[in-house]
Amino acid sequence: MDNRSEVREFLMTRRARITPQQAGVETFGDRRRVPGLRREEVARLAGMSVDYYTRLERGNLRGVSDSVLEAISRALLLDQAEHDHLFDLARNANPVGLRPVRAPGDTPVRPQLHYFLDALTTAPAFVQNNRMDLVAANTPGYAMYSPMFTGARRPANFSRHIFLDPGSRDFYPDWDRAAWTNVTILRREVGRNPHDKRLQALIGELSAHSVEFREYWAAHDVRRHYAGQKTFRHPVVGDLELHYQTLELDGDPGLAMTVYLATPGSPTEESLRLLASWAATEAAPQIAAYAAAS
Repeated sequence: MDNRSEVREFLMTRRARITPQQAGVETFGDRRRVPGLRREEVARLAGMSVDYYTRLERGNLRGVSDSVLEAISRALLLDQAEHDHLFDLARNANPVGLRPVRAPGDTPVRPQLHYFLDALTTAPAFVQNNRMDLVAANTPGYAMYSPMFTGARRPANFSRHIFLDPGSRDFYPDWDRAAWTNVTILRREVGRNPHDKRLQALIGELSAHSVEFREYWAAHDVRRHYAGQKTFRHPVVGDLELHYQTLELDGDPGLAMTVYLATPGSPTEESLRLLASWAATEAAPQIAAYAAAS
């Protein structure tokens, strides 16, 4: 990915989304030709010259101090994910002595992680890398994501499933939200590892084959994806309303683990029991085959 282009588009899209009212800028009734803030308004809010901010927005973050980045973050009302993304872009604009924050998604899954996953007998859980490949799971996790495993490509990939498999629109009742979330995670990973060739190849593949992906990608949104609630429509057990928690594995660079839990006493809790029963009987051969191939 071209760092200057990434910086330029990110700052421009953040500036365009903020109204003067949100930023506390008085307009005095003047007619505006831009949907958000003007460059001079951002510069004033950040306490810097218009020429200097213009240089930054044109994509040149080389040598920019943390204090300047913090000032821009405040002026553009960046949330934590956007703040971190800006700092990642600045870090990658200064390649001398640069060390990657994370490995490029090739960290092997340690046996201990498999033991941990298998100890979760009722909660679906899985490990993914920073290219959105599902690289390990427990039996309920494989069973829950069984619609992803219809193709022969291994490991299965969440992004390909969402954007290239028409069946994903049945699996995700709120498909638009799932698609947007997936893209925001990929965008964050690109900011962290812009030279990951396989990550670039994935984005190129999705861009070539999905109009929706191209539209979401052009927005330059980023998101932290650590906890919340998701709804799925599983072809065997029906609707599942699940709480999720995602943990980045500090000892395993590039890997993250997600665990899903149902509210005690809810219909989803019973559905998970049915899913576990199906996984242990009818789906067992397919799950074993997938796990062996991953």
